[in-house]
Amino acid sequence: MSQDTQRLRRLIADELGGCCDADVDARVDELQGLTDTVPSETGADLAALRTLGDETRHRIVRLLDAADGELCVCEFSPVLDVSDSAISHALSDLTEASLTTRRKDGKWRYYRLTERAERLVAALDATRGDEV
Repeated sequence: MSQDTQRLRRLIADELGGCCDADVDARVDELQGLTDTVPSETGADLAALRTLGDETRHRIVRLLDAADGELCVCEFSPVLDVSDSAISHALSDLTEASLTTRRKDGKWRYYRLTERAERLVAALDATRGDEV
């Protein structure tokens, strides 16, 4: 039995009171079936999570969510303790990660959360306080 299944064999033996190669093979097949349900393309998911992992970007997303609509780029400066260039960079990152959309109206740029960002915020809110 290979090293990578030795611990699995011990787990099965503890659970069933004994273990044979067929038990291990059956469990490995079950586990392999689980991997088929994991999306193979995770780039967009990981980019979104990395993007939200920055405090400034996270606060911008939270402000946009609270606004329940769009905000002009100039509306972030009074409430965020970062430079205008940091705000612009954060908004670009959020847009690149498909968490915000932007529209230009004359010389002003307005930002709004995407549906994906709204759902991520809702998921975070739904799990807050449910510490394991």
